[in-house]
Amino acid sequence: MTTSNNYTYTPYQVYESDKAPNLRVVLMRYLRHWKWFVLSLGVALGGAYLYLQYQQPIYKVSTSLLIKDDKKGLDGENILKEMDILKPKKVVENEVEVVKSFSLMDKVVSNLGLDVRYFKTTQMGKREIYDESPIRLIIEKPKSTLYENELNVSVVNARVVRINDTAYPVNQSIETPYGRLRVFARRTLTTHEEPLTLTVLPHAEAVVDYMERLDVEPTSKASTVLAITLEEAVPRKGEAVLTRLIDEYNQAAVADKNLVAANTLHFIEERLQLISGELSTVEKDVESYKSAQGITDLSSQAQVFLETVKENDTQLNQATIQLSAIEDIEDYVRSKASDRGAAPSVLSVSDPVLVGLVSKLTELELQRDQLARTTTENNPMLQSLDSQIKATKNSLSDNIAGTKRMLTSTRQRLLSTNRRLEGQIRTVPSKERALLNITRQQAIKNNLYTYLLQKREETALSYASTVADTRTIDPPRTDKKPVKPVGKTTYLLFALLGLLLPVGVIAGRDALNDRVNRRSDVEEASQVPILGEIAATRNVDPLVMVSGKRSVIAEQIRTLRTNLQFLRSDPNRSQVVLFTSSISGEGKSFLSLNLGASLALVDRPTVILEMDLRKPKLHSVLQMGNAVGISNYLIQEASLDDVLQEIPGFPNYYIITSGPIPPNPSELLSSPRLEQLLNELRDRFDYVIVDSPPIGLVTDAQLIAPFADATMFMVRNDHTPKHYLKMIDMLYKEQRFQRLNIILNAVGEGESYYYSYGYYEADTNKPAKTIRK
Repeated sequence: MTTSNNYTYTPYQVYESDKAPNLRVVLMRYLRHWKWFVLSLGVALGGAYLYLQYQQPIYKVSTSLLIKDDKKGLDGENILKEMDILKPKKVVENEVEVVKSFSLMDKVVSNLGLDVRYFKTTQMGKREIYDESPIRLIIEKPKSTLYENELNVSVVNARVVRINDTAYPVNQSIETPYGRLRVFARRTLTTHEEPLTLTVLPHAEAVVDYMERLDVEPTSKASTVLAITLEEAVPRKGEAVLTRLIDEYNQAAVADKNLVAANTLHFIEERLQLISGELSTVEKDVESYKSAQGITDLSSQAQVFLETVKENDTQLNQATIQLSAIEDIEDYVRSKASDRGAAPSVLSVSDPVLVGLVSKLTELELQRDQLARTTTENNPMLQSLDSQIKATKNSLSDNIAGTKRMLTSTRQRLLSTNRRLEGQIRTVPSKERALLNITRQQAIKNNLYTYLLQKREETALSYASTVADTRTIDPPRTDKKPVKPVGKTTYLLFALLGLLLPVGVIAGRDALNDRVNRRSDVEEASQVPILGEIAATRNVDPLVMVSGKRSVIAEQIRTLRTNLQFLRSDPNRSQVVLFTSSISGEGKSFLSLNLGASLALVDRPTVILEMDLRKPKLHSVLQMGNAVGISNYLIQEASLDDVLQEIPGFPNYYIITSGPIPPNPSELLSSPRLEQLLNELRDRFDYVIVDSPPIGLVTDAQLIAPFADATMFMVRNDHTPKHYLKMIDMLYKEQRFQRLNIILNAVGEGESYYYSYGYYEADTNKPAKTIRK
């Protein structure tokens, strides 16, 4: 038998590895995943919409300021100067730098408290607010942790707020882990106020941030009008910033023009501070003298002293009476039973415990006296009463001792108070003379302070009469549409991302994919001829070659049937065609079954051999018996007629099933009976189709190869590993298979349902078993 590979026809063989990939092929590879592109684009546009919803818009706040130039005019002297357009530009440029200066913005940030930002939580995330905030945070002495953490503030009631789960009073200086702060209520607080989130920036950082967002430019080269713009998330805040900035600029300009008045005012301010300090010292002297001498109003205070002495005497008498009563009780407790008289009175005693103990002692002694009249001293009940009386007396003794010490101390204190008050009453006239001298100095300082205040107001009026050489043309206003984020640009960027993401995923998958996914992969790795291509299909019918049925895959199988004619070594001899593959699931069983059906439809007697003796499934897919088959024939238990079965619906199409699974398939295929079987089939059929196991798993296909006229090696897109192509090329070069050809399976887009070596079902709802590629 010849083993030559000298073909007279090499179909479908194109090998151009050096050429660049065809642009149309590349585009089609991506376009076949158009659903993923549409989905990704939709998700990206949805993400853009959500981004725009959750991103706080930034608005542009603008105003214009006219810088008056006294040197400009159209008179005869200045007409030539007006021709020089650079002169006003220099003036305006200086004012631009002044408006953008750090010192001006520092004052704006300090006055408006811009280093603290207030946020409220909405459905679209946190949104910054400004004057809507019910509170204002004043930073008195910050710590570094204040700038590193957010402050979550909620209102507990009108006087208490909660900062990060800790309650603090409102309108008071408070010590917190973030430093000394003050929470100022802008309005009456209620429990219905929304929680706020506060972030604090370092003062210098807040100033620089606003300077970077501030833009000041002249409207034209020859104009002295400045266009001032600021980007801000809260329009009212931006308008307040620009308004305050212009005010600070005007104040600085006026201060520069009124330098003399400012120096005078500064001198008066210094004198006021000096006099204020002296006045404060005198007032403190008055306060200290009154505090040291205990003076408020001396005349009324003397009367108060007399009333206090009277009240103190009353308390002293009460303490003396109580002390006497305590001594009577003490004598009663210490007295023996035989000397005991009547129980002392406790009406003047205010201690309820002592009164209770005396009552209890009296009651116990009365019980003992009654019991002693009728019993002896050894009576247990009498002894029990004696024990209780003793314990009660001990408690009374302890209580009496403590109460007596307290009353004695109280009596001594009241006596001392009486003596002190009598001494103070005698010193009232001398205190009146000393106080008069101090208050005289206070009146002098007060009159001088009032005079300086009057002069300061007069100087301030003169100082304020000067106006700045500027005029606000347009007050600060905010554009209706935000400048950030730009809707169209955002949608465009997200759409571009939505298109690039599938491209990246597909390209990445292709870069990491070690499976054959295009015809060029086979052509570049192997020189084995490609006999044909089978398109991917969703058809779950095991037999697509039915008379009168037209489909793409059926036409491709008919093309393969035609190409078999070019692989014949002898036109008058039957042809044995072997189907194999590298691994399972590459579609050899499906294609071999349908190729045999295609040959039978053109009246060519054909038989297919189920040579997969390890996992046979063709008979179950065709719902045919498998009691006797190839394994029985190879062990000489059956003849050819015993194992040959006609496939229903195909008069010229027969099958020899595998039969019972043998324990030694490779040994059976190595027996001479295999060659005898194929020779008998050659005599009775034009075509013998052999469905063998994958060559990458077992050696059965190589045992059958010497008896085959042609070998069809199945390669399935997105399934066959690329490294197996080298093995195919090696088998081709070593001529281990007769007329080795490759058939590309599952070519094209879409998901394919193919017969695999595992023989699993494609759809359990189908009544019949199917073969998959």
